[in-house]
Amino acid sequence: MNLGKEDLINGNITVSMLRFAFPLMLGNLLQQCYNIADTLIVGRVLGADALAAVGSSYALIVFVTSVFIGLCMGCSAVFSMQYGAGDLKGLRQSIFSSIFLVGIVTLFLNVCSVVFLSPIIHILQTPPELEQMVYDYLLIIFTGMIPVCVYNFYAFLLRAVGNSVVPLVFLIISVVLNIILDILMMVTLNMGVEGAALATVISQIIGSGGLYIYTYRHFPELRLQRTDCVLNRRSLYKVTSYSFLTSVQQSVMNFGILMVQGLVNSFGTAVMAAFAAAVKIDSFAYMPVQDFGNAFSTFVAQNFGAGRLERISRGIRKAVFITTVFSLFVSLLVFVLSPLLMAFFVSPEETEIISIGVEYLRIEGSFYVGIGYLFLLYGYYRAVTLPSMSVVLTVVSLGTRVALAYFLATIPAIGYTGIWWSVPIGWILADIVGIWYYMVKHKKRLL
Repeated sequence: MNLGKEDLINGNITVSMLRFAFPLMLGNLLQQCYNIADTLIVGRVLGADALAAVGSSYALIVFVTSVFIGLCMGCSAVFSMQYGAGDLKGLRQSIFSSIFLVGIVTLFLNVCSVVFLSPIIHILQTPPELEQMVYDYLLIIFTGMIPVCVYNFYAFLLRAVGNSVVPLVFLIISVVLNIILDILMMVTLNMGVEGAALATVISQIIGSGGLYIYTYRHFPELRLQRTDCVLNRRSLYKVTSYSFLTSVQQSVMNFGILMVQGLVNSFGTAVMAAFAAAVKIDSFAYMPVQDFGNAFSTFVAQNFGAGRLERISRGIRKAVFITTVFSLFVSLLVFVLSPLLMAFFVSPEETEIISIGVEYLRIEGSFYVGIGYLFLLYGYYRAVTLPSMSVVLTVVSLGTRVALAYFLATIPAIGYTGIWWSVPIGWILADIVGIWYYMVKHKKRLL
């Protein structure tokens, strides 16, 4: 049984994009619900120190995993174009080359992240009283890195051929199991942050294993034959050159976030805890436009491979309208509800933490349309064989963010508030560059 196959090359553009995007949004929603549940359990059961430790670990985890997730994302664009062109033989060769590439990189990251964990924690300016807690949590998380890679590879592969439902099913299984194990290990067994990490790793192993088995059994067109399992130089070069730039884009983006996390850490536990909770809310709020950007990217890549350029032009106009309406609506909700949202994570008596988090959310939340457009630009340039432009936009956005954050935070009258303002400024500048390049340099390719 082949669940959730969506035809992105034919039919109504808005309906097909939204139907393909919805499982992506729901899956990310569930993942964010797990992150929220994890943060809630840690904050309520283990206290502010544990919340700060786990929250500050999040940026490092995202940075490390962003390398192989970027590779998977880049490979997915190649898969989508080959699938749109009807080249199933080339698709299977690309799958094998991608497994080889992503596997080597992930193994290397796995070893390095464990070996160099202590100095990395020190570089991030983690407060001394939290260093051991952060180390214990991250050691378990990084030891279980390979299952995360397996899940993402097969999830991106299935999405590339228009199926976003099956990855969602196995994500649901993983998230539900994760929450159950969180409660068991942190509340019942009193295992602390190590229990939270172990629950995450176990659920990822089960989710990734299930997705691999299902893909092998139910998607014969993606099943590698013996003739496919040969390193084809042309195929390897194609997926490497394409996915490398996408990985660089993801890594640069998350390295900038990691640098900002180090700056946040320098302001102490209260700002760290507020940032940890607010980032979860922030990610939850703009997650749908991020997933819509990924769905838009697959739509563009398949139609680009099929040579349907006029359909891409119409899809761009519809995608911009959907993103604008949704982003403005969410901005209004976050601005109004931010005190209530922060109080959900933090005990009411922690008034300083709540106040800092509300300030963060109201500043960033007012500009979600900026990051919504940026996700569309990332997806578009990745899909039309211009991943280098996505790197440029990331450098503009994150470079501005990091430079401004470190500059403004040194001004006593501004302090950590400067970190919050640097983010939307970076989004807006990157949008200007991306839209200018499309209008002046690239739009004529679709006419």
